[in-house]
Amino acid sequence: MTGLRERKRARTHAAISEAAIALFLARGFDEVSVAEVAEAAEVSKRTLFAYFPAKEDLVVHRFADHETEAARVVRARPPGTRPLVALRDHFLDGLRRRDPITGLNDVPAILALVRMVLETPALRTRMIRFQEGAERALAEALQDTAGVPALTARLAAVQVVGVQWLLAADNSVALTGGRSADARYPEAVAAAEHAFALLAGGLAERL
Repeated sequence: MTGLRERKRARTHAAISEAAIALFLARGFDEVSVAEVAEAAEVSKRTLFAYFPAKEDLVVHRFADHETEAARVVRARPPGTRPLVALRDHFLDGLRRRDPITGLNDVPAILALVRMVLETPALRTRMIRFQEGAERALAEALQDTAGVPALTARLAAVQVVGVQWLLAADNSVALTGGRSADARYPEAVAAAEHAFALLAGGLAERL
């Protein structure tokens, strides 16, 4: 059972995040100061930085659960399933579910957040660190569960994560440009199947 202190921390974390996102979407990420976020959330700047070490973290933390998602998929795959097959099937399932991390979600609030990330250089730069973390986690999972040598695992992880992010970015651009998720879905599936087929051709001997 979660303790009182943990629940209080969770509420404070959520309050700061919600205040920040609301201000950023209303006025623009670069136009809002950390002090203004702290004031809106009714906390001190010191408290805010205890939860979010950098301004960019106020936004990027919304994607935090996905940083190790590919690695988790590889580690949890059924016996006998190749890592690349598990990753492909998971991405296609995400498209079907309109998982925001695939870029194929047209809920207005999510679209607004994605548009802000795409249009803000500081956030795009911060997402590169996020991508690098995903690559490291996936490489470790490939080494641990598939017996892949370290260099091969790193090279494969860079390719797989890069493909996933490119596919998601293309979907996001299409949706922020006015396409609906349903209209984009067939193209998104075709692009994903094509991309993973190319990966399979290059990584077949190992993954």
